Amino acid sequence: MSDVGFLLLIFIMLISLMNQRHEEPIEYSEAARIEKTQEKDNLEIWIQKTGRMTVEGAEIGYQDLELLIAQTIAEKPLTRVHIIADRSTPYKYVNGAVSILQKMQHRVVSFVVKEAL
Repeated sequence: MSDVGFLLLIFIMLISLMNQRHEEPIEYSEAARIEKTQEKDNLEIWIQKTGRMTVEGAEIGYQDLELLIAQTIAEKPLTRVHIIADRSTPYKYVNGAVSILQKMQHRVVSFVVKEAL
């Protein structure tokens, strides 16, 4: 019986490690009013203040980003794109990602911020 319990414990530990989402160390922008969105089926684009973009921990360029968004939307049309940028990121880097979404006419986009206190 203890063997079964031990195997279940290992299984649960492995599954919990698979469901972790990758986060970049950034300083979030603030907003006076926020709206919560779905937690599933999101494509998170992380933009550092240096302009470095990552998706799921992998650095990506604008051309690759367009291809990735197209593939993701083709597989799951209801995918929401989350743009998560450092608060001191120059607008030109965020605008690069937004321009790709505009060109593709993808309108299910959220800018992730933290609530201002």
